[in-house]
Amino acid sequence: MNKISAVILTKNSQRLLKEVLQALSKIDEIVILDNGSEDETLEIAKNFSNVRIYHHDFIGFGAMKRLGSKLAKNDWILSIDSDEIASKELIDELLEKELKEDFCYSYAVKNYFNHRHIKSCGWYPDRFCGIYYKHNANFDDSAVHEKIISLSPKPLKVIPLQGYISHYPYQNTSEFLAKMQKYTTLYAQDFAGKKQSSPLKALLHCLWCFFKNYFLQKGFLEGYEGFVIASYNAQSAFWKYIKLYEANQGKK
Repeated sequence: MNKISAVILTKNSQRLLKEVLQALSKIDEIVILDNGSEDETLEIAKNFSNVRIYHHDFIGFGAMKRLGSKLAKNDWILSIDSDEIASKELIDELLEKELKEDFCYSYAVKNYFNHRHIKSCGWYPDRFCGIYYKHNANFDDSAVHEKIISLSPKPLKVIPLQGYISHYPYQNTSEFLAKMQKYTTLYAQDFAGKKQSSPLKALLHCLWCFFKNYFLQKGFLEGYEGFVIASYNAQSAFWKYIKLYEANQGKK
C-alpha cells in the first residue's frame, strides 16, 4: 500500500471539512496548513487520527502548497482543497497503483453549484494534476491559479487516473463574491509590473468571457446556475484587469 500525504489548506473551512477528511481516512497522513481559522475547522480536524495541524500566515496558494508538501512526512503528495471530496475509487487507486516517481497523476473534477453537477461554462470536463513525487515536482509560486511544475529540466508527464473528486466551491452567491474579491486581488498582486492592463482590456475580457461561457460553452443549458457562473467569471475577468491596471499605475 502506498504511503501518501494529503495536503489541505484551510481557513474557516468547517462547511465540508468533516466529509473531506472522512473520504481520506485510508490515507497515511493528512497535513492541515491553516492560516487563521476562527470557526470550528481545527476542532473538526483534531477528531481524525491521521491529521497533523500546522499554522502559517497566508503567503499565496502556490507558496502555501509548497510549504505543505515540505511539512509532509511522505514523498508522495495528494493536493486537495477543503471543499473537495475524493471518491473511494480515487483513494483505492492511489493506494494500490504502482506510482512512478518521474510522473504526476491527474484526476477528474466534478464541479457542483446549488447541488447540481455543472456540465458547461468551462467547468466540465475538468481535470487537475494533484498527485506528485515531491522530490521531482512541486507547485510554482503563483499566488493564485498555481500549478505543479518539474523541479528538473526534464518535463513532467501526466498519467490520468480513473477516480475523481467532487468539488463544492460555493455555497451561495455571497461566497461567489467573497472569493472574487480575494482571487482578483491576488491576481493583480501576482502580475503587477509583469503584465499590461487597461480599462478597455478589462471590458473586452469581461464581454468575451461571458459570451464564451454562456454561449460557446453552453452555460445557457444550466438555467439559473449557468447564468450566475458565466456572470461571475465575466466579472472576475473585469475586476482582475482593473485591479491590475491600478496596481501598475501605482508602481509608476
